[in-house]
Amino acid sequence: MDKVKVEFNSGLSGEYAKGTRLKDIAKNYKVQYETGIIAAKVNNEILELNDELNEDCKVEFLTLASYEARRIYARGLTFVLIRAAQEIFPDCKVSIEHSINKGLYGEIHKDKELSLEDVLAIERRMQEIVESDEPFEKSRISMGEAINLFKKSGQDDKVRLFKYWKQDHINLYKCGWLYDYFYGRMVPSAGYLKKFELKFYKPGFVLSYPETYSPDELPVYIEQKKLFNVFRETEEWAKIIGVSDVGELNEKEESGDIEDIIRIAEALHEKKIANIADMIADFKDKIKIVLIAGPSSSGKTTFTKRLSIQLRVNGLKPYAISLDDYFLNREDTPKDENGDYDFETIYALDLNLLNDHLQRLLNGEEIMIPTFNFITGQREYKGNTLKLTDGMILLAEGIHGLNEMLTSKINPENKFKIYISALTQLNIDNHNRIPTTDVRILRRIIRDNRTRGRDAESTILGWPSVRKGEDINIFPFQEEADIMFNSTLLYEMGVLKNYAEPLLKKIGKESRAYSEARRLLKFLEYFLPVDDTNVPNNSIIREFTGKSSFYNE
Repeated sequence: MDKVKVEFNSGLSGEYAKGTRLKDIAKNYKVQYETGIIAAKVNNEILELNDELNEDCKVEFLTLASYEARRIYARGLTFVLIRAAQEIFPDCKVSIEHSINKGLYGEIHKDKELSLEDVLAIERRMQEIVESDEPFEKSRISMGEAINLFKKSGQDDKVRLFKYWKQDHINLYKCGWLYDYFYGRMVPSAGYLKKFELKFYKPGFVLSYPETYSPDELPVYIEQKKLFNVFRETEEWAKIIGVSDVGELNEKEESGDIEDIIRIAEALHEKKIANIADMIADFKDKIKIVLIAGPSSSGKTTFTKRLSIQLRVNGLKPYAISLDDYFLNREDTPKDENGDYDFETIYALDLNLLNDHLQRLLNGEEIMIPTFNFITGQREYKGNTLKLTDGMILLAEGIHGLNEMLTSKINPENKFKIYISALTQLNIDNHNRIPTTDVRILRRIIRDNRTRGRDAESTILGWPSVRKGEDINIFPFQEEADIMFNSTLLYEMGVLKNYAEPLLKKIGKESRAYSEARRLLKFLEYFLPVDDTNVPNNSIIREFTGKSSFYNE
């Protein structure tokens, strides 16, 4: 019998019969993992546990402690939810809309408005499917067969999507009687999905499941009304202009209407920024400090520059201060659990000095502005002074802007907090959403390569650390914002595709970033490319792709 040699990331190795499934091997190693194994990375490519091994390889089993496995877990739960909902309400349509409170928000469209009792009934049916450990069976069919299947089931969103798909075949999954298409890998069966909760959140539901940092428990539910309202507003706006999924966006590109979509999307950004400036100007006698925060690659810098222009239109004189200049001297900087300097924590800033300077400025005093020397790790004073005159307003951009601790000694009525993030407005189809992190990592890959000379591999490998810092320092304070700004542009994935694909294709199979690069490349295949000739030079997207009027390039 032919054998394959398997090396595990733990350092162990073994030989198995050729054709052995990963899930059978995983049974022998599950005791080494605190949580259940969800999938495997084989030679740096993510595979399903149902996949067979037919050659010598290196294997790393993935649990909910990894972002990759959490995506697969959520995908499986979504499948179970769709089936359960359609069994309780046979004629209903399920749409997975966006992330909220560490889970997924979705809606169930049927003849009557969704109720708490409806959600509880669906959750009970989901639990029954999970307890029965019903298998997820994968089959490969021709594109023509798939489109006919989706037409018969009334899934016009998928018909639109695959109209532009370049592949001849696609993979479908079957759970019980239900066939569906999902972007990405799947768990072998419903029994892998034991931890979840379905909550009624009018007019839809929130599907909760464990986080990577605490994979054995469900996240604590926290109301996020402001974030939900931003998602809701942008999705409704996308539907109004006829671009609510990738298929509709591709239709706009094919028809030549994409130029109008670009102009409308950019006009909406400008209007939103102008409205925020108007809000600030309406309270100019009180608001003296505008704090701007958001996760990586949200477009904070361009947003701040455009807000400055709109504030000037309102007769104000914005002045940007850098919170980086208030870093503690290097020897006083706190360290993380690995003994490295932790520049992400709020305690890396001299909070006392910052608050003292802000108080003195609000009292009409003059201050000496520090400059932080990142080479020496020391704060320096170069004679730069500042005093607030009539109409002046401070703009401070930084990851801790929404954390009240940053400006704890400043009266709240003197502050205006803005949260900015790239909150995805359209999804692949009704059952496959586009995570906001995908938009941001593609932006980051492009900008890092263009401005810092970093390759896509380095950006991808560093991304988990970036996300961890966001989870600690930014996301818990989202709801503290006075206003939220969605920096995503409806058309942007078609533009980013042109820049990101060549960079991602350079990542070889030997790299630990290969599986993520491959996933992102597959994701980009759904989009037709969009020429950025008509993208204005003050667009937020130009912060990443280049040719921005705000930067010397």
